Amino acid sequence: MGFSPCSPYRRAQFEGGYYFFTVVTHQRRAFLTNECALACLREVWEETKQCSYFDVVALCLLPDHLHCVWKLPEGDCDFSLRWSRIKAGFTRWYLRSSGDECGQSSSRTRKRERGIWQRRFWEHQIRNEKDLQRHVDYIHYNPVKHGLVEQVEDWPWSTYHRYIREGVYPSRPWHDIQAECEKMFIRE
Repeated sequence: MGFSPCSPYRRAQFEGGYYFFTVVTHQRRAFLTNECALACLREVWEETKQCSYFDVVALCLLPDHLHCVWKLPEGDCDFSLRWSRIKAGFTRWYLRSSGDECGQSSSRTRKRERGIWQRRFWEHQIRNEKDLQRHVDYIHYNPVKHGLVEQVEDWPWSTYHRYIREGVYPSRPWHDIQAECEKMFIRE
């Protein structure tokens, strides 16, 4: 039995564990780091964690997308519900707070989708400790990769600063891991 382009989309269903995510704005609009978007995202993120807990291992918010690693509770594999709540809640709060959206295609209008987020998201189940470290490094290095800053520590919307405060990254020389990060194939 081969792949059919009409097959239902399938996601990993492993309870507990660590997952890497990439979530992108509709048409890659660069607004996630503006003051209004930051406030809305913070509010909805916390509301979602109250309803369906998850631990944020690493996060980097960029103007048109975000990357993060979550640890889900044992016995729980429903990251799709959490992302649905975050994206829908953010859209409501953001539009009510005078945020704007992209124009709508007829397909998006029929499906009652707003012009804030791309459909779906990208996820990867973390396989082991090395895979986790590579993804955390990739997340923290991402603003440099996109040319937003020259040094990782210059990007304010990243858990990198928490990692430094907690001693996880003791003055780490990022040029040493740059090549490793650039080898990772992560579709953005």
